[in-house]
Amino acid sequence: MSDQKVGFIGLGAMGWPIAGHLAKRFETLVWNRTFAKAEAHAREFGSRAVPLEKIAEAEVIFTCVPVSQDVDDLARALLPHLHPGTLWIDHTSGEPEQAKQTALKLAEQGVRYLDAPLSGGVVGAENARSTVMVGGEAADFERARPFLETYCAKIVHVGPLGAGHAVKAVNNALLAVNLWALSEGMVALVKQGVNPGLALEAINASSGRSNVSENLFPSRVVTRSFPNTFALGLLAKDLGICTDVIEAAGTPAPVLRQVREFFAIAKREIGSSEVDHTAVAQLLERWSGVEIR
Repeated sequence: MSDQKVGFIGLGAMGWPIAGHLAKRFETLVWNRTFAKAEAHAREFGSRAVPLEKIAEAEVIFTCVPVSQDVDDLARALLPHLHPGTLWIDHTSGEPEQAKQTALKLAEQGVRYLDAPLSGGVVGAENARSTVMVGGEAADFERARPFLETYCAKIVHVGPLGAGHAVKAVNNALLAVNLWALSEGMVALVKQGVNPGLALEAINASSGRSNVSENLFPSRVVTRSFPNTFALGLLAKDLGICTDVIEAAGTPAPVLRQVREFFAIAKREIGSSEVDHTAVAQLLERWSGVEIR
């Protein structure tokens, strides 16, 4: 085990397995808003549950929380305890501009910052197959690489600070486009009497295939399981961030803007932000009077 000490904040669906991978190679301090979860993590993985301020003892600090404001709040809380030279790696799917502001606060204490959102979902995190898109200085990225290699199969330095969050927002917007479009197409096919499994078999060997058609629809929609791994509300949040990226760039994006509206409607119609994002297929089913099965 390396003598470097890391701190991990946020033991949700993604953070739990990632901190577990880190604990196999590094002394790992963990903190979670529900502290009992940090204690459970310590029992399972050999990490060490500590009060929040003790996380500042680590040379490298990770955050994996729902939104950028949570990261900024944590930075403010830890600021008096942090040491110059600490590297902060944020795995939140967050806002580029907020990340820049948080980084400025941390820089007052000599703390370096990378925005490094993850893709690959819970399965990717559990199997150490995540993709990470990193924004920040090249030297900080190289320092982070050995830690990221513990649980990431693909590590890409996409640009300066904020670029990681921007790329993740566009990536998740593309997920939303594919999810909505395939739901529209599949309800039409089923209504015409087409077997959805056979339709997906053909699509997945053709030019219309996507992660949604290859993985999400066969395992969640056709099976009617809809496991709650990535909340609809979080995808809608990412679509809002994507819209901010588009507005900052001043580029045309009629499709991505429209999909954001679709998902806002879906949240209202479904009546919950906590359901899995694939629940939008159920909404299209309801509107169409068929089920994709």
